Amino acid sequence: MTQPAKAALREAALARRDALDPASRIEAALTLADTFPLDAIPVAGRVVSGFLPIRSEIDIRPLMDRLRRAGARLALPAFPDRKGPMIFRDLVRGAELVPMGFGTYGPGPEAAEVQPDILLTPLAAFDARGNRIGYGKGHYDQALARLDALARRIAFGVAFACQEVDAVPHEPHDRRLDFVLTDTGFRTF
Repeated sequence: MTQPAKAALREAALARRDALDPASRIEAALTLADTFPLDAIPVAGRVVSGFLPIRSEIDIRPLMDRLRRAGARLALPAFPDRKGPMIFRDLVRGAELVPMGFGTYGPGPEAAEVQPDILLTPLAAFDARGNRIGYGKGHYDQALARLDALARRIAFGVAFACQEVDAVPHEPHDRRLDFVLTDTGFRTF
């Protein structure tokens, strides 16, 4: 499959996500927080990168709070140079968040750069084999490749169940997810 095929899958999955009603979105966010398998994937003392939702993404802030209370050190993506690679910065309660482009916010340059052990990754679509389609810029694939070169990281896809597709075209540079967490549960690949 080609990039146009990925674009069509992305567009269809995002349309389904956009159509979700506000009440189900709130319930989904709370379900994510309750469903993360802390018994199987301990987070205490580990750096977990999350994201602040943009557009109609699932809201993982309740999940991030649960992970923080379980002892995780939280981080968010940052783009210090709009054209350069995505990095991750320490997320500290009460710290000012600054615009990062793409409609999201993150810690400013005063926050320490960190290397996450676990990455909660947003996505447009995913399949039952752990392949994901992002928004087409490759930020997470590049970040995971850079981090995995040091030590394999855990990549969690986080999405609404309606974003699942039959098959995502997999290219050599695409990093498969280790797990996916949706409003209907947790899956391992």
